[in-house]
Amino acid sequence: MTNFILNVLAFISLVALCQAMTDGATGINFSPNVNGLDLFGVGVRKKAVTFPFAVYYNRVYSVGMYASSAAKGALANLSRQADKVKALATLGSSIKSNPPTSFLLKMNFKVGAEKMASAIADSVTPRHKNADEVDALKTLIFDGVSAKGAATKGTTFQFDCASSGIDVSVDGKKQGNVASGGLSTAFCDVYMDDKCVSSALRESCLENCCLP
Repeated sequence: MTNFILNVLAFISLVALCQAMTDGATGINFSPNVNGLDLFGVGVRKKAVTFPFAVYYNRVYSVGMYASSAAKGALANLSRQADKVKALATLGSSIKSNPPTSFLLKMNFKVGAEKMASAIADSVTPRHKNADEVDALKTLIFDGVSAKGAATKGTTFQFDCASSGIDVSVDGKKQGNVASGGLSTAFCDVYMDDKCVSSALRESCLENCCLP
């Protein structure tokens, strides 16, 4: 009987993954699938702005993570509460061991081309030692944004992370590829490790992929 209940709950979790999601912090919507990958969760990237007597957090963009059915299966029997530490570790490891994984960023706040490219590159740098590859990623982002002046609200960035490297697209137009599996893995860690830039994304993934 216990196994039956667990199987039912796992099935419900998998069904939930086939639905579109909305980031509650910004109201930005994400479709249930990208390039044949399922939407695991959504979250917001915040940036602190310090004033003399207060700190304000800009909701810069929302991010959705799309990953494989194999990565999904690794999480299906874990509890997001009782097994949270293991679930978070499995989430990060499973998407890297079962590529591809795509991160779709949707801007909520206007950011200049140089600032946006630098912000993402600066997040990758501590996780990847090859500075030339990080610079190549930064250039692809910068070129895609500078063509339109700035990353205005509604601008989209898609980072397709595979074992062979990472593809970068801006507003649905492919900017190029950095052929580095290490860079691809590091980019996943930007959103999935314990020092990630959006804890809300990880929590959302557990909410939608794991048992209660």
